[in-house]
Amino acid sequence: MSEFFKAELKDRFLEYALDRSDYFQIQTLYDEFLRPNYSLEYVQKLVQEILAYDTSLLDVMGGNGLDVFMVASTPSTQDFLCDEGGFMNLYVKEEEKWDTFLDQLSGTPKLTKEEKKQLKRNTSDLKREKLMLVGLIVAVAVSFLFTLISIFKETLLEPEYVPADEFERKMNQLEEQYILENQRLKLELKEAQRVLDSLDRE
Repeated sequence: MSEFFKAELKDRFLEYALDRSDYFQIQTLYDEFLRPNYSLEYVQKLVQEILAYDTSLLDVMGGNGLDVFMVASTPSTQDFLCDEGGFMNLYVKEEEKWDTFLDQLSGTPKLTKEEKKQLKRNTSDLKREKLMLVGLIVAVAVSFLFTLISIFKETLLEPEYVPADEFERKMNQLEEQYILENQRLKLELKEAQRVLDSLDRE
């Protein structure tokens, strides 16, 4: 059983005692709240935990071989439930203390709503820019490959029988075309690298 459920049950036991003006057996608590899923011994354990926290929360009578056989409310029962909020309030306070402790331990301050929105916006912008950059690099690489294929195709795969001077002129033309294309691709790659570096710095 979770600590939360145990705290809730202890408060219910105290509220039940407060609603009655007489002594009653703890068997009654078992019948009211925990039958048939738990045992009478578990009720006794919870009552003992209530008394271990503060003996004045319940007036106790022993008997029938038990230290706690009958119980009744006291003035402290009402004060504890109304003023202090009962065991549930103690549980919540304990959880809040742990949350605060863990937040301090992590050393990372919580972001405000505005900061979270800004961070989300910046992240989506950065992702979009990186996607565009990757697309540009892929386009440059594909363009380069097509140029190479085109050059090889024209020179090796589909040879034409032409005069020597025409062949030489054509080779010079292809060489110039290759050099120009190579320079263009280098410039595009350099620009892409510059954009990538600026994104990494951000």
